[in-house]
Amino acid sequence: MQPLPLILDRIDSPLGEILYVGDRRQRTYALDYSDCATRMQRLLTRYAPGHSLEAGKLAWARNALQRYFDGDFAALTEIEWHGGGTSLQNAVWHELRRIPGGRTRSYSAVALALGRPRAVRAVASANARNPIAIIVPCHRVISRDGSLAGYAGGLWRKEWLLRHEGAIPS
Repeated sequence: MQPLPLILDRIDSPLGEILYVGDRRQRTYALDYSDCATRMQRLLTRYAPGHSLEAGKLAWARNALQRYFDGDFAALTEIEWHGGGTSLQNAVWHELRRIPGGRTRSYSAVALALGRPRAVRAVASANARNPIAIIVPCHRVISRDGSLAGYAGGLWRKEWLLRHEGAIPS
């Protein structure tokens, strides 16, 4: 079996260095922060087994992220991605992509949108295992009471992203 050839790009951002993994067909497999490299590699091994990773530049990814950080939140909706998770995880991740920039949803609202109102913990678990931060916007999911809860990249980044998008006041 041939390994899945993936490219790792290191991109500077207002949140620190971003590790972006994609392929030559402009599909995203992982996005995380350099201080979360171990987590990213663990998720890549799980969701893209048999991959090979080489350093390189992903101009299309850099362009989309720059547009996002410049305030064009729709720029990320154009990115094709491959999560590689279970059917429930993929359903959650697709639902997260439906949350527009500048908006938030609670874990229970995401579960309800999936037609599984009792699956709040499963939604939270899928959210935590999201291998593609920002593009699959797990940062837009908050607690029912409006408080920020869990973000693998750190709550300060979640808060920054939500402020950047205008979902919470500056």
